[in-house]
Amino acid sequence: MAKTKVIIAGAGIAGPVLAMFLKGTGYDPIIYERTESPTNHGLSLVLQPNGLKVLKLVPGLLDKVVGGRIKELVQMSVLPEDLGELSRSDAPSRGEAAMGVSVTGVRRTVFHRLLLEHAESLGIPIVFGHQLVSLEQASDSVTVTFANGKTDTASFVVGCDGLHSNTRECLFGLQEPTFTGLVQTGGLSETPEVLLGKQIVMNVYGEGAHMIAYPVNDHQTSWGFTTKEPEAKETWRAMDEEAQRKFREGPYSQWPFGAGEIISRGQNIIKYGLYDRPELESWHKGRVVLLGDAAHPTSPHIGQGANQAFEDVYHLVRLLTKYNPDAAEPSTELLSNIFTEFEKMRIARTSEFVKRARKQGEYRVVEGVEECKKRNDHFRGEPMMPPAQLQEMVVHPYI
Repeated sequence: MAKTKVIIAGAGIAGPVLAMFLKGTGYDPIIYERTESPTNHGLSLVLQPNGLKVLKLVPGLLDKVVGGRIKELVQMSVLPEDLGELSRSDAPSRGEAAMGVSVTGVRRTVFHRLLLEHAESLGIPIVFGHQLVSLEQASDSVTVTFANGKTDTASFVVGCDGLHSNTRECLFGLQEPTFTGLVQTGGLSETPEVLLGKQIVMNVYGEGAHMIAYPVNDHQTSWGFTTKEPEAKETWRAMDEEAQRKFREGPYSQWPFGAGEIISRGQNIIKYGLYDRPELESWHKGRVVLLGDAAHPTSPHIGQGANQAFEDVYHLVRLLTKYNPDAAEPSTELLSNIFTEFEKMRIARTSEFVKRARKQGEYRVVEGVEECKKRNDHFRGEPMMPPAQLQEMVVHPYI
């Protein structure tokens, strides 16, 4: 008997992971990606306990991850009127002890290529140069048409095609992303000697600026610098050499605690606006469903974008396994019930993280000495990410 075919739109971070889970539970996934080849877009991300618990279910995957292990969360102020360390938390170490997974900073391009290679090693086809432009649903299938004129048909479709999701647009119409009012400048640097081996996520607060930095391997640090500026579209191309030089040699290069050294060593510096989208009431129509950034894109201030996508993957496939254990061709009614239960479980949680991320970003980048002191006092008493928020994701090895 032929296996139930599933089309996944998007070969970013979520799509290959979903395909691995579907393949492991008896489905026949195929991934279509709009770009012509894997891109170098994006800087880095932190794999947190909730996401790692999901990835751990894919045999052999975590053993291949190359990254920087993180044990502590440190927050510091460079405000001259309030200079010094604000707080220090060993939450990552405690999470590792409790859950057996190490919080890890990874370069996005390196991690992305690992996911693609691992998916292909499992026999999952990944087809580049195919941008989804329309969907036609029948009683027992969905036909996808691509910008190049080609088509394909599957039992159901999952949109994992990110912030600018064509799948979302086909389902719910054009909805422009919402600019948060914040812009991030980021890059990759050789780790300064003062920070080598520290295994920390470092948050540094100035007036009208916030910097986050963390290791992505044993000698490199990824960093992002958030400020309030006019909208900057996320082309993911490096700034021109003169603009990079000015940033490397600018006032931020004088920040203490190793932060300035990181800036002055920055390579391939990029600048991009930060966006999210209004909450959707539903993520599906008929035999098509969204997950990850296609459903709930978020600004990066609590590092949960990819990790929430992994939670989506886990729960969607868990529900498919629960209600369709033999991975047979599901009816539209069955899929609708599964997708509805999936949404009830996920929309409230992901919306909370999106709102929390936006609020965190706005609170970090404040102006005026007194407002900055208030912010600093807040972060003295509050850890960056309470471990309970990351441990509440419970997973079971069902694949």
